Amino acid sequence: MKAIQESRISIIVFSKNYASSRWCLDELLIILEHKKTVGHMILPVFYHVDPSHVRNQSGSFAEAFARHEERFKAETKEIKEEGLDKIQRWKTALREVADLAGMVITDG
Repeated sequence: MKAIQESRISIIVFSKNYASSRWCLDELLIILEHKKTVGHMILPVFYHVDPSHVRNQSGSFAEAFARHEERFKAETKEIKEEGLDKIQRWKTALREVADLAGMVITDG
């Protein structure tokens, strides 16, 4: 959190397993909030993943979100509601960042 607050740019590397990590998704929310409040710059890098999969949460991103939803649905009502709300914020954040100009790396 401190590193994000003290920096002026974030390079976010989206890989096929990015959406499986709640930590990465939570950090993405912090980065976007910092962008909105202080003009933090974001450079997305799509590493062996199509930007449209990030934007639309398809492919491995859809699979990861299905697992997140299943895990939250097994929780108590309050945790379930908070979790499902967080999933929607993650999806919105991914769409927003995928629409930014970035780099696509497909080989190597």
